[in-house]
Amino acid sequence: MTDPIRPSGAQYPIADGPYSATVTEAGATIRTCDWQDLPALAGFAADAVCDGAHGQLLAPWPNRIDGGRYAFGGERHQLDISEPDRDNAIHGLVRWDRWMCDAHAPASVTLVHRLLPRPGYPHVIDLRVTYDIDAASGLAVTLTATNAGSGAAPWGAGHHPYLTPGLPSVRDCTLRLPAATYLEADDRMIPRREVAVDGTAYDLRGGRVIGTTPLDPAFGDLARDVDGCARASVTAPDGASTTLWCDEAYPWLQVYTGHGLAPRRRFAAVAVEPMSCPPNAFVTGTDLVTLEPGATWTGRWGVTYTPAP
Repeated sequence: MTDPIRPSGAQYPIADGPYSATVTEAGATIRTCDWQDLPALAGFAADAVCDGAHGQLLAPWPNRIDGGRYAFGGERHQLDISEPDRDNAIHGLVRWDRWMCDAHAPASVTLVHRLLPRPGYPHVIDLRVTYDIDAASGLAVTLTATNAGSGAAPWGAGHHPYLTPGLPSVRDCTLRLPAATYLEADDRMIPRREVAVDGTAYDLRGGRVIGTTPLDPAFGDLARDVDGCARASVTAPDGASTTLWCDEAYPWLQVYTGHGLAPRRRFAAVAVEPMSCPPNAFVTGTDLVTLEPGATWTGRWGVTYTPAP
């Protein structure tokens, strides 16, 4: 009798120096990402089903679409409702799909997936994601999407890493986020307006202790460093930190403190999700990419762990 297949499928370990990570066949998900024996990203067990979207890749849209309904190219579409409590379509179509390994080396793995047409999204998108580990800089992720079909397609992407500086809880940690605006949302988490963070509890530019106050907004107008990347960090009281960076393909960051997860997951880490467009972009058109036939979109992001001084 052969060994049973794990819930997340084949496991692809990569490592270099103090960093290691495991990527899974299911969803091309980051199941673990560690610095030495400390987690830089919260993960899940090899024999478990991914919960709370930990480490998942979100495409062809991140976050939510109101009622799963949108119009594109003069046609109306209805997606399956994957968040029934709020009547939304959430986090795309590929996070539970089987991805094929295209290349696997000690410090790098590339997975590919062809998203085929279906009700609500009648397009062919070829996806390719590479996870690279470097002993000095940590984990880097490169995602490409190519429209392999005959018509233009709406496109968005996101990723769902949960940052931790190696601690079992982030309540005493400081979250820094270089965002000048956030999106006010209704009780179904659909954005209603963009608001400046100045003078609000959402101004995280100077850092704020996470505590036990739930956070779940999308942030925009990101300040960027000279390399074009925006950087957000979660820092422990002793100075250890995990920093997420993302290039200009990702102009939005969603923050989620995990307060709606199982008790052991609440405030255990904080999701800082790079997104190419905000929630409900298929409806509003905000930062939505129109991917023409043969065109390719590319985005890069990653995480670096800094130990306590």
